[in-house]
Amino acid sequence: MIGQLIFAVCCVGALLLFSKNARQIYSNIKLGRSVDRSDNPSKRWKTMLLVAFGQKKMFKRVVPALLHLFVYLGFVIINIEMLEIIIDGLLGTHRIFSFLGGFYNFLIGSFEWLALGVLISCLVFLIRRNIVKVPRLNSKELQQWPKTDANIILVIEILLMSAFLLMNASDLKLQLYGFEHFKSAGSFPVSQHLLPYLSTSTETLYLIERFCWWFHILGVLAFLNYLPYSKHLHIVLAFPNTYFSNLAPKGKLSNMAAVTNEVKAMLDPSFTPPAADANARFGAKDVQDLTWKSLLDAYTCTECGRCTSACPANMTGKLLSPRKIMMDTRDRLTEVGNNIKINGSFQEDGKSLIDTYISREELWACTSCNACVEQCPVNINPLDIIVELRRYAVMEESQAPASINNMFGNIENNGAPWKYAQMDRANWTQQQ
Repeated sequence: MIGQLIFAVCCVGALLLFSKNARQIYSNIKLGRSVDRSDNPSKRWKTMLLVAFGQKKMFKRVVPALLHLFVYLGFVIINIEMLEIIIDGLLGTHRIFSFLGGFYNFLIGSFEWLALGVLISCLVFLIRRNIVKVPRLNSKELQQWPKTDANIILVIEILLMSAFLLMNASDLKLQLYGFEHFKSAGSFPVSQHLLPYLSTSTETLYLIERFCWWFHILGVLAFLNYLPYSKHLHIVLAFPNTYFSNLAPKGKLSNMAAVTNEVKAMLDPSFTPPAADANARFGAKDVQDLTWKSLLDAYTCTECGRCTSACPANMTGKLLSPRKIMMDTRDRLTEVGNNIKINGSFQEDGKSLIDTYISREELWACTSCNACVEQCPVNINPLDIIVELRRYAVMEESQAPASINNMFGNIENNGAPWKYAQMDRANWTQQQ
């Protein structure tokens, strides 16, 4: 009974802590401006099924996609066994679903092959990051904590899968010895090869099995509560993030309602624009000025670097990295959320997303080509954030590079970005 009580306390405590951290993240995301993403639910469900569940965009790079698929399937399917572990832990039983007979054997056997796939894939990922040093996984924004975070997760997954296989191997050997309640149940196509390396003492085998059982369940609960502090939060958020994707064509930028109403009023004197919000601003200076979807994007970022590796500005040595844009937004959002949590409401801290976290040079290096959006495996849109920060710089501060200001002047005076009169715009057709 003591073991069951300890198990119940651990489970309840882990779930309460996770729910507390999840509520904080939800509150942070709600700081963003409203945007309607409720249209066309059938297309949204299809997008989520293809991109999040089906890993469709991952397969633009086949090798890492296959490795990720093993980890993804292993994580999802092996954790089905968590249901049995939880019931066994609460009731003091052992392999309670063994009454399923042949189907149970099939399940355990499948779990073992998947566990081996996860273990091998994570080892390959560790080698790619730390020995092969794939460039997009070793950029300067990934140094220190982001790199450590990625390695911690891979090591945890390797340890969890190793514990799972070792638990099954010791369980199988105890079954063969007819030890206590270890009745014959399950199929062990992978862990059976570990039997020659295990002790022949039933007491030692029982200690190994119990240690691995506890390590596996406590490791999963610890992993659950590590997610809110890690880039691996995408395990949870990839699904809502892809569902709420922007379904408009990628080249279509959103209009600002305040500007649209002003133009309507100029063209139609009978049009009465709605009352303007006195606190509203053009574009975004800080995270509170972005939409909640951009903030959800920031928390969903996997830091895989596909966006940055496809960015033409980054390729030519410019400062811009779309991945860094998302990481900076998440860091600032976390900082603002903690500010509100401590003070009850946001207290000015002299910082902002633009300048403090993201420099003007980064913003104006962007070509707005949408390559980052196209490449992202979970439909994150760094361009939305870049455009809003640019709008603030231009429309609120009147700060833009000289080349941009020249273009604005030409449009105002000549009706085109080029520095010649409107009457000369068709002259090129007369050239022989």
